[in-house]
Order: sequence, then C-alpha cells, then structure tokens
Amino acid sequence: MVPPVPAEQARTILARRLRTQGRACELLGSPLYAAVVEQAAGDVESGGPVWLALQGHEGDPGPSALALRLLGGLHRLALEGRAPSLAAHYPSCGGDGDPTGAWRAMRGVIEDHLAEVRTLVDQGVQTNEVGRSAALLGGFLEVARRTGLPLRILEIGASAGLNLRWDHFRYQDGSSGWGPPRSTLVLRGCFAGPHRPPFGVPAAVAVRRGCDRAPIDPTRRSGQLMLLCYVWPDQIERIERLRAAFEVAAAVPVDVDGADAGTWLAAELAGAGQGGVATVVFHSVFMQYLSQEGRESVLNTLRQAGTAASERSPLAWLRMEPAKPDFEVRLTVWPEGADRLLATAGAHGQEVRWLGPEG
Repeated sequence: MVPPVPAEQARTILARRLRTQGRACELLGSPLYAAVVEQAAGDVESGGPVWLALQGHEGDPGPSALALRLLGGLHRLALEGRAPSLAAHYPSCGGDGDPTGAWRAMRGVIEDHLAEVRTLVDQGVQTNEVGRSAALLGGFLEVARRTGLPLRILEIGASAGLNLRWDHFRYQDGSSGWGPPRSTLVLRGCFAGPHRPPFGVPAAVAVRRGCDRAPIDPTRRSGQLMLLCYVWPDQIERIERLRAAFEVAAAVPVDVDGADAGTWLAAELAGAGQGGVATVVFHSVFMQYLSQEGRESVLNTLRQAGTAASERSPLAWLRMEPAKPDFEVRLTVWPEGADRLLATAGAHGQEVRWLGPEG
C-alpha cells in the first residue's frame, strides 16, 4: 500500500498542477481561467476551500486534467443556474468576465457546494472540440482523393460523435472552402500559411460510427451541458461553434457505442475489411487518456488490420495528437503503410498549417 502523502507535500503538488494548467490557459487564449487558476493555486497552498475540494487527488495522473475537472464542475453549476454569483462573471453565462470577481465567487461556490464539487471533480473531462475537424479535414480529403472511394469513418474516443459529422460542417477560407454552404456550423479562419487542403476533392461518407467509454448524447440537454461545461467560459467562439454543432447533430444521427477503444476497434476491423469503401480510423487528442496497454492495443489492431488491407478495401489511420510545440495531423494508409505528416495545428483546431500529402 502506498503511504499517504503529507498534507504540505500534497498541497505543493496540487498547486503546481494548477499553475501548469493556468499557463496553458494563458497560452491558449483564456485570460479568465489563467487568472482564477493562479488564485486557486495560492488557495491550495494556504489550505483554503480549493485544497478541501482537491485533497486526495494529489496522486492523480497528470493527463487526467485535474484542474480542468475542477473548473468544468464549477462551470456546470454556473450554466445550470445554481451558482449565480459565478455566472455573473462568466461570459458564457452573460457575465462580465472580471477575473477578480470570478475568483471571489468561485471560492464562495466551493465553500457552499463542497461535497458536490468534490463529486464533480471525480468525473473525467469530456470534450468534443469541433474546431479540430478543420485540422482533420485535409486527411479525409486526401484519403478520398487517393482512393476514389466512399469513406467508412470510425472514431475512437468519439465523446458525443460531433466530429463524425465533419462532412456536414462548412470550412470557409476567404472566398474558397469545403462543405455545405448552408451548414449551421461554419469554421472560419482556421487555416494559416501558404498551402491549403485539397478543397476541390469531393468526399462521400458511407458509414460513420464511433466509440467512447462514456458516450454523450448531444441531442439531450444533459449531454449538451456536459460538453459546454468543459469549454472555457471566456472563449465564446468555441461555445458558439459547439452550440451550432448540436444543431447538426440533431439532423445527422450517429451511433457512438459505449466501449473500450481497443476492443471496439478490433471488432470493427476484424476480417478483410469492407470492399468498395476506404475505412478511416481517426481520433483527436485522445491517446494521452489511454493506459500504455490501451495504446498498444489500438496500435497492434491497426497494424494487423493494415496487413489485410487492399486497393479495393484500403485502411487509413488519421490522427491529431500533441507534438511540441504544436499538434500534428498524421496519416497512414494501407496497403502501402506509408505515414505522412499532413499538417500542424493549435490545440483547438486553429492555425492549421497544411503541409500537403508529401509533407
């Protein structure tokens, strides 16, 4: 049995993790969260309400995003109307965005709802960032261009399956773009640099399926709240994109199975594959949440399925995952098995720099 960490050491660990997340929030464009997380770190060090909310989580693995679990739980209370003092300072709730007021309110909400906040912190972060579809778009189009086949798309770690509807979004880049012009979700200004994905390539999705250990229904209010609460409250554009994606979801049904990624993927890719379609397995900012065993299961399944791929039933692996200093979009296509870096992008799908199929 691992001995408990002394309280002073535990507070130091938790404060450090909060400050790490605060720096990330600042870099990724959330000055509100950057400010309140710094205050929260100091509160942990002094043994205040944030310490009481997080005590016992000092041993949680870093990728479990403890700070975001805390912030998401508090944001949910504000969105539900049960923390009006906090909502008054959260732009997502019509508030003023004042970080000083937000911190004071946050501290009070934790004091008043300590038991519930501790329960909310136990929940895993659930995000479904639809902006990442802009980063993945070029990969889907490249598979369609190379194979000339309809796509069978399989997403692991799909959450609510919003990115499984990527072909129903509009990607607008100046006077050009891709996707239905009248889509309720228009992703604008996502591309940077001199090159662009092959917007002239048509792509048809024949099958769309996904899996997640805890899938969310984006057509229900409870599911929408779960997704909204983990979007940072001063990033209104992301929130508006997510709400627009809910409208697309209501019009485009998708099956997301509650399953382990490795097990589900092995079943979907069993056998020689489906002739006449190009199967695309994809994910975005997902692998870090798997155990080493889970990652190896996914990779082994893909490699094994790749050996059974053919020109008539090709297999592609498209992913957007962290790779300092940016995120990388990579594509592997079997039967040849060549792996290429297609693009780099920001964490939420912004600043997509397309390098092209030979990048």
